[in-house]
Amino acid sequence: MEFSTVFIISNIMLLLSSAFAKTASPPSLSPTPAPAPAPDFVNLTELLSVAGPFHTFLGYLESTKVIDTFQNQANNTEEGITIFVPKDTAFSSVKKSALSNLTSDQIKQVILFHALPHFYSLADFTKLSETSSTPTFAGGDYTLNFTDNSGTVLISSGWSKTKVSSAVHSTDPVAIYQVDKVLLPEAIFGTDIPPAPAPAPTPDIAPAADSPTEHSADTKASSPSSSLDASSSHKLIISFGIWANLVLASFGVLVLF
Repeated sequence: MEFSTVFIISNIMLLLSSAFAKTASPPSLSPTPAPAPAPDFVNLTELLSVAGPFHTFLGYLESTKVIDTFQNQANNTEEGITIFVPKDTAFSSVKKSALSNLTSDQIKQVILFHALPHFYSLADFTKLSETSSTPTFAGGDYTLNFTDNSGTVLISSGWSKTKVSSAVHSTDPVAIYQVDKVLLPEAIFGTDIPPAPAPAPTPDIAPAADSPTEHSADTKASSPSSSLDASSSHKLIISFGIWANLVLASFGVLVLF
């Protein structure tokens, strides 16, 4: 009897301890997902130095300190950046006075005008073409208009028109596109595009004048009045000879008689 009681109590204690152990065990936790990798740092100076050639545009970026603004936007914001970079030949086609006559602040605005404060892939320009204008880093009235022409992205600044000719870099958060012309803002240059200057006329080269002596001699030789004088003199001599003969003949007849 005592043995049975002890056996029953032992089993009850064993069951209770097992239940308590299951209750006290910590719940299993699902693994924490790994954080998304940070985007690669894009060195704009190094990228523009290798591609292109974009040396002229890069020189303006560095002289105006705009490169620091673009670099901060590229690597320290979630919006990213889109930059339109003209080749060196695009700058050489612009009249020197168009940029040389600008103030340092205006030059800075022109360079800021070449970037959008957001990352746009080539496919995104289809949506941008449906908007009236897109703000640039220059702010205010410095906006660009985009048109998607069967996959070709056309850009209008109000003063100049160009197109995106190639993608230099297009990985979020940085997009860099090559353009054929320098983007000149309407806010600085106005709406009237001056005509290209007409080429200077070629000066007419007058033929060399003949020397007065030769000209005089040729004139006398070919002059009708000179020929007429010579002919008259010849006739006068013949007439004189005829009269002289007649006089001599008459004198001879008189002598005979």
